[in-house]
Amino acid sequence: MITLQDLRAAVNLNGVSFTDDMRPPRINIPPPKTPPREAAVLVLVYPAHDDLHLVLTRRSDALRGHSGQVSFPGGRRDPDDPSYTATALREACEEIGICSNTPIDILGQLNKTYIPPSNFNVTPIVAYTAIDLTFTPNPDEVAEIFTVPVIKLLHAPLKHIEDWDFNGTMVSIPYYAFNGHKVWGATAIMLNELEQRLRAVLPTSKLAALHDQPPAQ
Repeated sequence: MITLQDLRAAVNLNGVSFTDDMRPPRINIPPPKTPPREAAVLVLVYPAHDDLHLVLTRRSDALRGHSGQVSFPGGRRDPDDPSYTATALREACEEIGICSNTPIDILGQLNKTYIPPSNFNVTPIVAYTAIDLTFTPNPDEVAEIFTVPVIKLLHAPLKHIEDWDFNGTMVSIPYYAFNGHKVWGATAIMLNELEQRLRAVLPTSKLAALHDQPPAQ
């Protein structure tokens, strides 16, 4: 299994470049004349069923932006937010009901991810809580909350590429297949970075043992 020590080491790994193989083929840097809007998401991990699990949401179909897609809880940084961590925690409280009464350990952050369609620059904040979580989804924003064992990121058969039709243009889209969902776009990019960080810190013997195991449920 992946331990909290493994996760902490992965998040705080410095000086290593990562292959961005889950990014769709589109512009991935902000345009120079249009400053991006800043946002943050919470990559929340907690222990369940003898493993560490990631918390993901499926956005409401009623939302204007990225409706129906799988994402981490998060959103736009407000002027009153003192930090990206504050943004991520505020949004998690609003979207999934994980608020200040939940003890949360901030492990660090991943690289910013630029989202071209909405012109957002998103900072992923990785956090851990030791308690068993009870979620309260905001029905205006969240259609579903589900969790994924962190170890699934290391199971290669769960990564796929399909050709999707975007306004008449076929585009090859990489995604993770989790819990009947296709997790693609910015969320897949963030998960891919976390996956590569874990691969960089885990010993070869542990990676080999994980490779021989079926994916966790």
